[in-house]
This record gives sequence, C-alpha cells and structure tokens, in this order.
Amino acid sequence: MEQPECIRREGCLQQTSRLRKFNINDLGRVTYINRTCLPENYSDYFFVDLHRRFPETFIVAEEDGEIVGYILCRIETGLSSSVFRGLTKKGHIVSVAVLPEYRRRGIAKALVVTAMKNMRLYNATQCFLEVRVTNTAAVDLYRNLSFQIARTVRGYYADGEDAYVMRRELTS
Repeated sequence: MEQPECIRREGCLQQTSRLRKFNINDLGRVTYINRTCLPENYSDYFFVDLHRRFPETFIVAEEDGEIVGYILCRIETGLSSSVFRGLTKKGHIVSVAVLPEYRRRGIAKALVVTAMKNMRLYNATQCFLEVRVTNTAAVDLYRNLSFQIARTVRGYYADGEDAYVMRRELTS
C-alpha cells in the first residue's frame, strides 16, 4: 500500500513501519490489540463483517513485520453536517488502536490519514468518530488532523463516560 504523501514527507511513520490492508489471517492479532488497548471489545464477526463490506478502510500497521496497530471503519449514509447538502456518505472511524509500546511514533496518525484517503473510494465526503472526552492524546491527534468537536454524547460508553463526536470534511 503506497503511503500518503503527508506520511512520507513529514517522517511521521518510521522506516521500520508499514501500512497494509487487513486480511483474515490478521484477525487474531487485531483482536488481541483491541482487547489490550481498548475497553470496547468487538467480536470476530464484527471485524470480519466490516472487512467484507469495507476492505479499503480496515488497515493494519506493521513494525518489523509484526502487527502493532489497526484502524477499522465503515461507510454510512446520513444527513450532511454541511448546510443544504442533504444525504451524503460518511466515513465512520469505529476503532483505532496501537499497542502502548509503539505509540508516539506516528502510527495512529498514518492509519487515520490513510483510512480517510481510502474512504473517498466509497464516495464519502465527510468523516466522523467518537472519542472518550478524557482521551486527550486522541483528541489532540484528531484536532491536528482538522477534526472538530461536533457535540458531546453523555454516557456514550458502557462505563458511563461521555464521548465527543468529532468530524471533518474529506477532500479529494
């Protein structure tokens, strides 16, 4: 998978890292990362179903040949967040996770940038996600990628924590 220009140019992805599309043989490692990094755990069926429907936006990051992170997205149809645009396709970032020992190396940024680029293959014009209000590292990452907080959803997570819904337009 060719790395987007911003990833190559700014060196935000180290030389030993690479991104590629998820394949079914990656399922065990991805579910391990999901369970290690996040309190929101998904079933194998959920991962496989989204891969089947949106393979271009399910991406893994490898470091020295080992999967260390992933991004899982889907494409939804809904009302545009822009005025007078009617229905539109939106990319929904469902889950992003990078193992703790591989964080602060640009992997999450590279995953998000690549997924947003690939959302355009499904004609998505906008992108959104939910993030814990206390996850300041993630909120800062998304803000640096031009996401804006659209609203707060009270009690969104199973443990009662609130979530920000963040969104941005996708450019071609």
